[in-house]
Amino acid sequence: MSRHQRGEMALMFPTMKMLESLAGFRDLASLMEHARGLASTAPITPVMPRPAWAQGERRILLAADAAYPEVGKLDPAGAGKASCEILPGVVTWLSDKVRRIASPNPHFMRGPGTNTYLIGASDDIAVLDPGPAMEAHVHALLENAGGRIRWILTTHTHGDHSPAARLLKEKTGAELIGMPPPPFDHQDQSFVPDRILADGERIAIAGCVIRAIHTPGHASNHLCYLLEDERLLFTGDHIMQGSTVVINPPDGDMRQYLASLRKVQQEDVAWLAPGHGFLMDQPRERIERLLAHRQSRENIVLAALGNLERATIDQLLPVVYADVPRERFPMAARSLMAHLIKLRDEGRAVESEGQWWRVSNPS
Repeated sequence: MSRHQRGEMALMFPTMKMLESLAGFRDLASLMEHARGLASTAPITPVMPRPAWAQGERRILLAADAAYPEVGKLDPAGAGKASCEILPGVVTWLSDKVRRIASPNPHFMRGPGTNTYLIGASDDIAVLDPGPAMEAHVHALLENAGGRIRWILTTHTHGDHSPAARLLKEKTGAELIGMPPPPFDHQDQSFVPDRILADGERIAIAGCVIRAIHTPGHASNHLCYLLEDERLLFTGDHIMQGSTVVINPPDGDMRQYLASLRKVQQEDVAWLAPGHGFLMDQPRERIERLLAHRQSRENIVLAALGNLERATIDQLLPVVYADVPRERFPMAARSLMAHLIKLRDEGRAVESEGQWWRVSNPS
C-alpha cells in the first residue's frame, strides 16, 4: 500500500480496498475470527464502486459517499459521466423535469450551499427555494431557467431559503407560493405569499403536479413538496444530508418534528431532494435512522437529568452532546432545549428558574 501511495506500484481500486480492510487485523487468526462472526450474523454485502468526476478528475465512489445514490440514478450504466460535487451556479439535471442550482452560501450546517430547484415540463418554470438574497444566485437562476419563471415556491422562510423570492418576483412577476413567516427571529418577514398552501393541496405548475405536505418541527411553516409522478420529495430542511436538523424553540418543536418525520415516512417516495446536499435514496430507512437518532439523544437527556438531579442547560450540554465539538454548542443548545420542552410537555421533566430535573414516575 505504501508503494502504491508513493507511485512505485499500481494497484487496482478493489485491491486497495481489500488491503485496507486486511490491514486492520494484527494476524490471520483475528481476521478469521472476525469473518466467522460476520458469516453467522449478517449477509456479506458486495462493494459496488461507482465512477464519477469532481474538479475535472475521475473519482471512485463507495456506498458511504454522499453522492453515491445520486450518481447511480444519473449514470446507471456507470459510464462515469455524473458529477459528485455541488458547485454554486452549476446546473445539475436530476430528471427531465428537475434541475438543481446551489447558492454560494456554504456552511458546515448547510454543506455546499442552499439547493434551489428549477421545475418544469413546459416552457413555464417553477423555482423552489430561491435561497438567500444574493444577486449572483438570482442571476444564475434567470440565466439557466430556460423559460419564463411563473411560480416561486418556498419550503419555509429561514434566511437561507426564501429571501431571494422578493428579488426574483421583482424581475419576473412570478407568483409566490408557500406559507407566511411566523413572528420569530431568523424568519424572512419579506416573504408575503400570493397563494398560501394547505396540507395535502395539489397544484398544477410548470406542466407538473406537486402536492404540499405540511411538516412543522424545524419551522412551524415548513412544507415538503412531492412531485408525485417521479416519487421525488423536496424536503427543504426537514431532512438534510450530512447533518441533523436544528430544532430551535419557540418556533421549532421537537414533538411536531418527530410526528412530521413519521408522516412523511408513510408517503410513496423513492427519492429525497434536500435543501442541502445530494439526492438521497431509501427514504423510509433514512427517516427511521433519524427517528432512532433523536430517540437516542432523548435517552441521553433523560439519563443526564437523572444523574445530575437538577441541571441548567450549560451543565447538560457537555454531557448530552459529548460527541459534538464545543464550538457547535450554541446550536446544540437549541435542540437540547427542544428535547427538554418535549419531555416537559409529556410530564417527564420539570423546569424551574432555569433548572431542569427528571420526573421519576410520570403519570
